[in-house]
Amino acid sequence: MAEYRTLPEDTQRMPSGVPYIVGNELAERFSFYGMRAILIVFMTTHLHDASGALAPMTPEQAKTAFHTFGMTAYFMPLLGAVLSDAWLGKYRTIMIISLGYCLGHAALAVDDTRLGLFVGLTLIAVGAGGIKPCVSAHVGDQFGPRNQHLLERVFGWFYFSINLGSFASQLLIPVLLHRSGPALAFGIPGVLMGLATLVFWLGRNRFAHIPPAGTGFMRELIHEPGRSLVLRLLALTCFISMFWALSEQHGSAWVLQAERMDRNLFGVTWLPSQIQAINPVLVLTFIPLTSYVIYPAVGRVVRLTALRKIGIGFLFTAAAFTISAFIEARLDAGAHLHILWQLAAYVLMTFAEVLIYGTGLEFFYSQAPNRLKSFVMAIFLLSISIGNGVAALVNLLIQDEHGHSRITGASYYLTFAALMLLTCALFSLYARGFREHRFIQGAVDPGADDPHRPANHEPEAARP
Repeated sequence: MAEYRTLPEDTQRMPSGVPYIVGNELAERFSFYGMRAILIVFMTTHLHDASGALAPMTPEQAKTAFHTFGMTAYFMPLLGAVLSDAWLGKYRTIMIISLGYCLGHAALAVDDTRLGLFVGLTLIAVGAGGIKPCVSAHVGDQFGPRNQHLLERVFGWFYFSINLGSFASQLLIPVLLHRSGPALAFGIPGVLMGLATLVFWLGRNRFAHIPPAGTGFMRELIHEPGRSLVLRLLALTCFISMFWALSEQHGSAWVLQAERMDRNLFGVTWLPSQIQAINPVLVLTFIPLTSYVIYPAVGRVVRLTALRKIGIGFLFTAAAFTISAFIEARLDAGAHLHILWQLAAYVLMTFAEVLIYGTGLEFFYSQAPNRLKSFVMAIFLLSISIGNGVAALVNLLIQDEHGHSRITGASYYLTFAALMLLTCALFSLYARGFREHRFIQGAVDPGADDPHRPANHEPEAARP
């Protein structure tokens, strides 16, 4: 690591390494979301057994497998974060784990049996999860005291790149599966993951490589104030996880719902798995709309803190699933519904995502002590793992002995909407006592016994 710069650039401008990180994220998210977009369809229509005979899963079994994969993929950030913050550093962790990530895509491309599915998804879960907290923390590490005001903007770009890659892949990959089969449909995301790794390697001399903390990682984690900060953020993660229990179902339950709807729009009959591509399109629209119009306008009337944005997002989430319940009730009554009804639910869910995930990226990074940046970002991503775990568990518990659901129709969606409203009520109580801190790489607390110990601004009471 000696040949690399170990502190952020001393500049008021955007750091020179940022384009390589954002480019890596764009290609990596294309690979992940492209693969993920076709999982439900692949498992219910293309899966074979060892003899080569078609052996698809039932919809309920596929939903359970889908959310189990999501739970695992977003639990693995804890492993990547510990490797990064304690031993290898962010750059080396990302490069090493990315290689296994590429192999996961290859396994899906060459083997359409349950064994290939298991091996491929396991490697992808470890790869995608392992690098994710490191990449988001790495982009924040490029900023020092003089340009920390650009942090919110760069995380906006980061989030933008995630959704640009997601949008492109969710339009293209389902078509490839439909026309050419799973080998090409899973192979293209693998190529993009290889490109993501290459782009990141090309930026190695532009990055600030923050050294791993070694034993200092554990000292920061178990002693004050690091311990209290991490525990407070972990509690916040539990609330956010319920959002993901609902949101992640646009890749499972909403795809299956779309199969029963009229999907003819703009003269094109869209595939069920393509409909979810509206999510990143809406995100790309809402990011500038909220940053430059909605937030400033609302801020002139009421102080719009990060925690208030998250709480409002919870309400929009419950509203989205209420629309889904209405759609399901009408479909079960034999009504002919156009896909625009589901697009209305997507609008509400995506606006909630921008309020919760878009806000949470910068908030969790800035609240994390400098030695625990990747670890805290992993805690933030753990919310997605827990959310998928809740969705997988619910779908497992409601299955009968034949793999079919005992809770059908609108009741399924209304159950989740009620859980979301309960979460919102409890969150509003918790947020009233949450106290914010802010930690930036390169800022040194002159009163600390360790010259590398991060400084923090005075804690500020958060208003939900």
